[in-house]
Amino acid sequence: MERKYDLVSIGEVLIDMTETGEIESGSALFAANPGGAPANVAVVAARLGAKSAFIGRTGQDPLGDGLRNVLEANGVDISGMSVDPTAPTTLALVSLDEKGERNFTFLRSPGADTTLSADSLPIELIGEGKILHFGSVGLTVEPERTAVLTAVQYARQAGNLISYDPNYRPPLWPDEKIAVDEMKAAVPLCDILKVSDEEMVLLSGSGNFSQGSATLSEMGPFLVLVTLGADGVFYRMGGNTGHIPGRQVNVVDTNGAGDTFFGAVLTEMSKLPDPRAITVPQLEEILRFANVAASVTTSRSGAIPAMPSRAEVEEILSESAKTAP
Repeated sequence: MERKYDLVSIGEVLIDMTETGEIESGSALFAANPGGAPANVAVVAARLGAKSAFIGRTGQDPLGDGLRNVLEANGVDISGMSVDPTAPTTLALVSLDEKGERNFTFLRSPGADTTLSADSLPIELIGEGKILHFGSVGLTVEPERTAVLTAVQYARQAGNLISYDPNYRPPLWPDEKIAVDEMKAAVPLCDILKVSDEEMVLLSGSGNFSQGSATLSEMGPFLVLVTLGADGVFYRMGGNTGHIPGRQVNVVDTNGAGDTFFGAVLTEMSKLPDPRAITVPQLEEILRFANVAASVTTSRSGAIPAMPSRAEVEEILSESAKTAP
């Protein structure tokens, strides 16, 4: 069945207020960047050549206008987006440590993304996607939680591939146990699961990649990806496991790197006649492509502004092939 979209992503879109330094008085200096993991995935997919659409909600304010403009300018279909006339566009304050790792504070009580409701979902748009992507931030509060889960249900009925990123953000959950229970409950709904190494431990109880990924795979997904930062990615697909090393770069900002990686994976998988029948060599080629895409994002500041074009990724891969022994 021919689908209009390679990827439909649902969930939060927000402004990342990212720390960029400090002024003379010593106060922190922040830059306002468009962000939100599902929106990031939609954008990187579009930049890499996929037809992508985003379902989410902003406030009726200049920040929301800017977010919609950024997504549309990057080639993302925003017809599934809506505006809340009362709640402001969600903000996330992102501070960076000396290694470029992030700490989050959310201004989201309420934030417009949380008011997305099931009765406002663009059902036809969801059914027109090859892949539906969601994350756990959209599961932290109602009515957005029900909206996201309803979208997943529609997509499964339509035969779409489902991808899921638990994307654990402690400040958004009442406590760790509730977070783990809710994030784990969504795993059986997906076909492709991406977790960080810390999230693998949280959801599987194991720090061993083979054992932890096996536990997650037994919950339902046919493909489990464990991202390892600069070390690349560990994968499990059924009984097949492997590690694809990352590309070493000077890290400026890790914000959006995981989303770039996953968006790149989903973009390439959407090209396959049947992603569920992907072979190990095909998968490893896709993961190398995604690692390079993520490395480019970490070498620049911001999330969406730092994401690469397809030409950039292919040029790096071409140069690497020339210098390979």
